[in-house]
Amino acid sequence: MARQNSTSHLDDHAGYWLRYVSNHVSHAFARKVEARGVTVAEWVLVRQMFEIGIANPSQLADAVGMTRGAVSKLIERLCRKDLVVRSTSENDRRYQTVELTAFGKNLVPTLAQLADENDREFFGHLKTQEKTWLIGLLQDMVRLHGWKDLPVD
Repeated sequence: MARQNSTSHLDDHAGYWLRYVSNHVSHAFARKVEARGVTVAEWVLVRQMFEIGIANPSQLADAVGMTRGAVSKLIERLCRKDLVVRSTSENDRRYQTVELTAFGKNLVPTLAQLADENDREFFGHLKTQEKTWLIGLLQDMVRLHGWKDLPVD
């Protein structure tokens, strides 16, 4: 069908297609991790904690690009789920550290498998070279814009 005017359509934009794909990939992953009792934001935080080890909330906030308040709320939820334990310093009760519980440490590889499965489900049809190219293009955009915060929504 011929275009009636010069006003662009939604599907003329790369951003439209990125959002379209991202929504489907993200929603499918959210359903998978939520079936295991965590949100995507909680997954991002426990995955970073798995890598970092014992940390204070400020370090975690910096690592995931969230505010300290948002990280504190996530930590509180993760403590209630027995995935994280909080400790205070004997010298300064204001200083806290958090770390994954044994249950949390055991859950991370399971959730990582779900992330791998989700990736294969949506991108498994791509040849290795195509997937590498796609990831490279997206990483270039991240570097170009200086984005630091991790995607949690």
